[in-house]
Parts: sequence; structure tokens; C-alpha cells
Amino acid sequence: MSLPESMSRIVIVGSKSRLDEVTTALFEMGVFHLIDHTVDADEGFSIGSPRPYSAKASERLLALRAAEKDLGIRVKKVKDPPIAVNEVEKDIESGRVETIHADVIAAIDGRNEIDQRITELKALKDNLEKLSKLPIDLGFYRGYESLVVFVGSVKSDPSKALDAIEDIMYEVSFDKTEGVVAVFAKKDIKDKVSLALTENGYAEIPVPDIEGSPAEMLAKTDKDIEDSQAQLEAANAKIAELSEEYKSFIAASDEELSLKVQEGELPLRIATSEYSFVIDAWVPTKKLESAQKELEERMGGNIYMEVQETRGRSMHETEAQEERFQQTPTKCNNGKLGKRFEYAVSLVSIPKYQEIDPATLVSLFFPFFFGFMVGDLGYAIPFIVLGAYGMMKAKSKDFQSIGTVLFFGGIWAAIFGFFFFGEMLGMHFIGPETNTTVTWESLLGVKLPDWFQGLMVEASEGEYGVSKLHEVTMLLKLSVYMGCVHLFIAYVVGFMNGVRMHGFKEGYLEKGGWLFSFLGMVVFCYGLTEVLFCPDGISASMTTTTITILIVGAAILVLGVASCFPKEGAQAILELPGIVGNVLSYTRLAAIGMSKAGMALAFNYITFIMMWQTIGGIGGIIAGCVVFLIGHLMIWVLAILSAGLHGLRLQYVESMNKFFTGGGVLFAPLAIKRKHTKNFENIETEA
Repeated sequence: MSLPESMSRIVIVGSKSRLDEVTTALFEMGVFHLIDHTVDADEGFSIGSPRPYSAKASERLLALRAAEKDLGIRVKKVKDPPIAVNEVEKDIESGRVETIHADVIAAIDGRNEIDQRITELKALKDNLEKLSKLPIDLGFYRGYESLVVFVGSVKSDPSKALDAIEDIMYEVSFDKTEGVVAVFAKKDIKDKVSLALTENGYAEIPVPDIEGSPAEMLAKTDKDIEDSQAQLEAANAKIAELSEEYKSFIAASDEELSLKVQEGELPLRIATSEYSFVIDAWVPTKKLESAQKELEERMGGNIYMEVQETRGRSMHETEAQEERFQQTPTKCNNGKLGKRFEYAVSLVSIPKYQEIDPATLVSLFFPFFFGFMVGDLGYAIPFIVLGAYGMMKAKSKDFQSIGTVLFFGGIWAAIFGFFFFGEMLGMHFIGPETNTTVTWESLLGVKLPDWFQGLMVEASEGEYGVSKLHEVTMLLKLSVYMGCVHLFIAYVVGFMNGVRMHGFKEGYLEKGGWLFSFLGMVVFCYGLTEVLFCPDGISASMTTTTITILIVGAAILVLGVASCFPKEGAQAILELPGIVGNVLSYTRLAAIGMSKAGMALAFNYITFIMMWQTIGGIGGIIAGCVVFLIGHLMIWVLAILSAGLHGLRLQYVESMNKFFTGGGVLFAPLAIKRKHTKNFENIETEA
């Protein structure tokens, strides 16, 4: 457990004419966390304006992002070698971004036109297929002065209704469910014909303005669709070629322009006057001296940098500052193991600058609890392998975090599974076979050497490895003891945070009382269980030792409640049952292990019954192996979910809320992060 890195607040003052050079230096050094200037914070200064090149860079970046979307390019997925920065800058200034944008727009517009034409041709084809059912040339449907023409589909045969109308001619083609009708009628009976058709589910069919037989036009339309489809494939191939051709430059120029936009918009976050600028920033204290020296060397003494303060951890010191200077950024300061669990903590919140980072505590207890709940060498080995692969190969922080838990949790599962529980795939290594259990010794028909037995816990005489289904009381007690240790550390850390931030008196009243309340409740409940569960009765249990434990526990508990009362009031008493609930919550450690062992026992029992009794022979062996593999695979998956979720819950709900407030701001320095571009000139200079 450690505090975030110490931070110092600095101010940089210089001539406005050197702002571009200072901006480049700040980004390249990568240690300055900017403090945004607020309006009217300093007399004579205001928020600056973007640099002249910012608007053009933003315009080009917008065009580039549009091209990325149209070409289906995902910049993060581009793995081409980096391009020299000076080459990218030269190409951008020569107008290559605009050229690419124009090429892409032309290709996309061309494809869209073809796609639209195909849509129209398919609609025409649909109409022609319907009209081809009638023996009428397409030119006969129009050009009449005294006649009105109805052409459309119908849901029922309208012949009977049309026969009752005089002075009309019609053609109907009708099958079982729908048909097509064409009616030629005088204009003065238009409404009568329309009513007759409507009663039969009439829907108009647009007649194309072309001449000829519908069948001939349908064949021509099919040919046009086929040609257009070929053109569409060619257009898509052209877009794919453009994507392949331009992806390296697009990724590199996106990166370069993004940096330019960030640099160009820096004045919007700082104070400027007519001739000067002022930059407020946070710098890690250990890098303060080197950062000041490097910046002054880069600028040749034309800027002034001054250290305003090295921020302490007291909230009184923080609250005494201006509002814009109160929030100190958090730069986590964990070791290699703790750093891997920073993401898990960030899912809740970022630690405050003044409080201990829980990542190290989580890195120790989360895998430990996970391993205890799994506690099986057979399941641990795939956890370790899968976790190691995830840690090395996964790109997503989510999957890296899962891989970390599986790897370190798998190591603890292997340790507990072999040395403490002495089992693999739900079967103990050593011991005799019974009606319901099989051991690896009996299954393999061997006697394991004495030194092998000596590696494991001897649960009772002749039995090596703690049974999850027989030693239930011992495992539940052990789970509670683990919870007491975990919660005690959490309360201690909370007390330390309170003292550091508010002083001893306030810290004691805020957190110290809860620490004593917890200790008192644990000691008192321990004495109480000795009384209630004594096999010889309550009167026999009331020894001097037991009475002393009860009195000491009650005294510490009263001290704790009295210490909490000034801050919490009656809540200090009402929350006492919650302490017991928090401790008992850790019995899930044993419960999940027992549930897994019970499932493994059931599947093993079914497997061996199928192999040797109910089925037997080759068929029994095959069926048994299938049940064995599916059953243990299911248990393995459930172990990830149950042990992972419950282990995480014990960190978030039971432990961290005793000391962790969060609400910090992550240290985010101005920095240049290059992946698709590389400054080869700087490399040569350094060489």
C-alpha cells in the first residue's frame, strides 16, 4: 500500500511570441499536468485563443476522419511501420489530405450512385414481373384522351365486379392468392371502376415509360442489374484498394494532426495577455528539478519557471488554496504487482491524492481469496496458462485485468489445492477409496511416497489434505479469521488516511472509533462463541479466560462506540450489527469452495458408476469420460464466475468502503504518444 506520487505546482511565464516553442517542449517532455485557467482568475489575463494553424489542422483532421469511416480504416488496428514525422508533415502541407479526401469522396459517391441505380432497377424488375403476367404491350397503357387506365395488383379476382360495369375492357391474371389487373374505361365511370377494384384489394403498379413487351423489358432489366452489380463490385474493389493504399498515411497523419490540434488549442487552457502567457501545472516532485533544468535549456533562458508549492496530504492545506488549485492529480505509485490491479480499482474510482491507493491491498487479497475458493490443482493449471496468455497478448484493459486475476489467482489455487486441500479435480491425492469418493492413489493403483505426503497438511491421522466436505467447521472458522484480518487492515488504513488528511484528533473521531468498535466486536463475539458452543454447557464455559475475553471485548467496544458518538451519534450503535454481517460475509470463501467440491464429487461419482457398474466396457469408459470432461469444464467456468465475482465483492463492498473515498483526477500530462509516426531526426541526434 502506498500513497500516490508527491506533486508540486509550478508556474511558467514567458513571451507570447515563444508560446509555440514552449508548447512543443511541454508535450515532448511529458511531465506537465495542466491546470486550466478560469475566466477573471488573474487581473490583466484572459483565456487565450487557438494558434493560427489550429483551425486548418482541425479541418484536415475532420476530413481525414471522414475518409477513415468511408474506407473502413480503424487507426488502432493499423500495424504498418511508422513513418518519419518530417515526411508526414511535408505530405500534409502539400495537400495530400485534401487529395485523399477528394479521391475517397469520388469513389464513395460513385459507389452510391451505382447502388441507387441497382435499387431502382430492382424496383422496376418487380413491377415488370407483375406486368408480364398480362398480354399487353407497355406502350398501350398511356396516351388516351377519353380513357382512364387502371393497372395494379389485386388480392381477390375482380372479374365478376368488372363484368357488371359497361363500357370497359380489362385483362386479369389471378392465381391462388393475388393477381394483376389492367382496366381501360371511360373517364365518366372512373369512380365506379375504382370502387370495384378497391373492394378487391387493388394497389396501383407504376408503369415504366418505355415501349415493348414486359417480358423483353424484364430480360433487359435483368441484364442491367447484372452489369450494375459488376460495376458495384468494381467500385468496392476500388475503395478497398484506396483503403490499402492510404491506410499507413491516414494513420500517421491522423496521429500528427491530432497532436497539432492539441498543441494549437493549448492557449484555450492557459492565461494570456497582449504580450505574455502564464501556465500553471502540476509536476511529479521527483521530476521537478530535471524538468525545470530541461525546459530552461530548451528555451535558452527566455522563460521563467517557479515552484509555487509541493502539495502535502492534509486537506486543510488543500482547502486553503484557490479552487482551481485544490484538485491535485493522482499518479499511482504501486509496485509491479499493484500496478496490474490499478484498473480494477479505477472501475470504482480514482484514488484521491491524499489517500492510500487500494491497488496493492487488492493485489494481495483478491488472488488469495480466489485461490482459496477454487483450491484445486486441476483447475489451477488452466487458470495459470490462460491468465499468462491474457497478460501477454490481450490489448484491452478489461481482458488484461481478467488475465491478471486468473494468473495470480491460479497460482494461489495451485498452492491451496496441493499443499492445503491436497486435491485435483475434486479427488484427494492420498487416502483410501470409499463408497462415494475416489483418490488418485486408488484410481492409479499406486502408493505415493512418504515425502509426497509430507508436503500436504495432515488433517487427521492418516488423512492428508483438508476435506472441503468434512472439515466444514474448520473452513468456516478459517474464512472468518481471514475476514477479520482483511477488515482490520482496511480499518487501519482508513484511520491512517483520516489522521493524514485531518490530523490525529479528527482522524481518530472519524475512523479510530470504528477501528476500536471492530476490534471490540470481534473479541466479544469470539468470547461469546466460546460460551454458546461449549460442548459441556454454558456454565462450564464460563472460565476466567472466557470471562476476561468478554470483558475486554465489551470494554474495547464501548470505547469504540464512545469515540464514534461525537461524529456519528446514534448511528454508531445502529451500525454495530453491520460489523458482524461484514465478518460473516467472508464465510462465502468456504461456502463456494464446498459447493465446487460437492459438484466435483457428484460428477466423479456419476463418471465412475458409468464406467464400472451401470454401462461398463468401452461404451462405459467413453460415456464416463464425456461426463467427466463436461462436468469439470462446467465447474471450471463456474469457478471463474463465482470466485471472481465474490472475491471482487469482498474487496469493493467489505474492505474498500472502510477507507476508500475516491473521486481523484488521474495524472494526465501533456504528452506526445506516437505509434504510427516516428521522429527519426531526434533519434539520430541522440545517437
